[in-house]
Amino acid sequence: MDTPEVLSASARTLYTLPEDEPDLSTMRSWLNTLLRDLTEDVRLDILLVCTELASNSYEHAGGPRAVRVQRHTDFIRVEVDDHTPAELPQLGRSRLGDTRGRGLILIANLSRCWGTREFTGGKTVWAEVNA
Repeated sequence: MDTPEVLSASARTLYTLPEDEPDLSTMRSWLNTLLRDLTEDVRLDILLVCTELASNSYEHAGGPRAVRVQRHTDFIRVEVDDHTPAELPQLGRSRLGDTRGRGLILIANLSRCWGTREFTGGKTVWAEVNA
């Protein structure tokens, strides 16, 4: 995969997630390398947000799935695409039971903003973390 060693300002890169079995540790290593020049606190927040978004795509949606990361001067935007447009995420609610549904609350607390965007045949769930 051709990706920059460090993601520079205004740059954007894509990571395709495996179809069936999540390999979130590889995704986190990729992201950690791209953002290694950020402070550890910021980098860990971004890694957690990205992991939650990717995990949600495996638990609640169908593939194919992809992660996009775009670096701006003062924030990092993480986007995760899936191919289940009808099931938009809801803060604090999960179809998997009462003990679930905290991932988006965590994302909302770590991010400056987050949201969803539908596209033909799927959706993007995104979050922006201050850098």
